[in-house]
Amino acid sequence: MKPARAWQRMLSGRRLDLLDPTPLDIEIQDIAHGLSFVARWNGQTSGDFPYSVAEHSLLVERIFSELNPNSSPQARLVALLHDAPEYVLGDLISPVKAAVGYGYETLDEKLTEAIHRRFGVPAKISLDLKKKIKKADKISAWLEAIEIAGFAKHEADKFFGKFDKSYLTKFSIQIRPPALVRSDYIEKCFTLLDNSK
Repeated sequence: MKPARAWQRMLSGRRLDLLDPTPLDIEIQDIAHGLSFVARWNGQTSGDFPYSVAEHSLLVERIFSELNPNSSPQARLVALLHDAPEYVLGDLISPVKAAVGYGYETLDEKLTEAIHRRFGVPAKISLDLKKKIKKADKISAWLEAIEIAGFAKHEADKFFGKFDKSYLTKFSIQIRPPALVRSDYIEKCFTLLDNSK
C-alpha cells in the first residue's frame, strides 16, 4: 500500500509533498522564512531572539569560504543550503535524529536532493565537499556552544572537536530578528546563484 501524501503548504502558495518533493515546489523565500524561525539548540541560547538555523547557515557559509578561499560559488551555495531541509523538517538535536532513525534521514535526503536540483546543484555532492562543509558546520556548532549555548570550552571540545581559539574572534555569533536574517539569507543565495553563472 502506497503511503498517503504529506503535504505542507508554504507561504509562497506552493504545496510541498514531504514524501516526494520536487524542485518545482521549492522557493528560496520559503526556505529563508522557515529557517529564520527555526531555533538551533531547541531555543536554549542566550539573546533576545532564538539563534536561527538561517543565521547558523550564513555563518557556516562564511567559515567554509574562509577555510576554502578558492571554492566555487556553487560549493559556497551548497554550504549555505546544508541545513535547508530543516525549513520544513525542523532542527532536531542529534540524539532525537538518532532515535527517529532511518525515516528522518530518508526525508532529509529526498528534500536535500530536490533543493539542490532547484538551485542547479548536483543532487549528490562529492564526499570531499561534504567533509569540508561538515568541518565548517562543526566549527560553527563549537562557536555557538561556547558563545550562546552555555557550554564551557572543554565541553564544546568534547562534543564538536577542538578548534583554534582564533575562531572566537574571527567569526562572531549574531542574534538578530528573523526578518533581517531571512533577508540576508535570500540575498546571499541570489548572490551565489548569480556568481555561479
